[in-house]
Amino acid sequence: MSKQETPRYGTPASTPGEYRDDSAKAVRPKEASTLIVVRQAKQPKILMGKRAASHKFMPNKFVFPGGRLDLIDQRLQVPKNLSAPVMKRLRKETRKNVSDNKLRGLALAAIRETFEETGLIIGRETKKRLSTGDKVWQSYFDHGVEPPLDQMDFIARAVTPTYRSRRFDTRFFMVYDEFIHTDPEEMVKASGELLDLHWLTLPDARKLDLPAITRSVIDMVEERMKLDRKAQLKKPAPYVRFINGKPLMTEL
Repeated sequence: MSKQETPRYGTPASTPGEYRDDSAKAVRPKEASTLIVVRQAKQPKILMGKRAASHKFMPNKFVFPGGRLDLIDQRLQVPKNLSAPVMKRLRKETRKNVSDNKLRGLALAAIRETFEETGLIIGRETKKRLSTGDKVWQSYFDHGVEPPLDQMDFIARAVTPTYRSRRFDTRFFMVYDEFIHTDPEEMVKASGELLDLHWLTLPDARKLDLPAITRSVIDMVEERMKLDRKAQLKKPAPYVRFINGKPLMTEL
């Protein structure tokens, strides 16, 4: 049987190019981040969308909005910073030469990618006019908001397994709906990266075709919401990666 006919590691049959050829070296993971936006209600809802079938990385899977870290995210000047407990967790298991600007940039990337992929503006109103030479971030600032970094939680980190042809070192951030500046029901497929954007209850989200890490993160969100906000920001975050082909999870 070919690689496309035989599921690997319990996953469905792959699309061409989704998995690394056995003779090729493992790809170095790219820095990325994603954002779980939680709408509070009797039954909380989270924002998810479906990746297009043409994508080589997790095609047809439902995921949270997110993407790669850009240089502008690391250089952007904003008023607020991540809380001390969150920065401390981000710093763990990270090389000493990685700057705080880069770690903060991962949270900013999650906000930017959410804006690009869904049209939602996650921000806090501000009278101070912020500006930048970057078109996407300037479009965000033009709405009179600043990134609510101090209220963003860092809840998980995961590195794509080496058998994938595309790999990411992803940090999962979480934020609540009081920082949705725009109408949460008026979403647009701004970049075309995500289709079928929906607010889903956690039980409904679990019924979808999800990557394994996304399913685990939904469980983490549910556990975190049982705590008050300050306790959430201090709660450890799991770090999942593969060592010699076997999954390893440690606490950050």
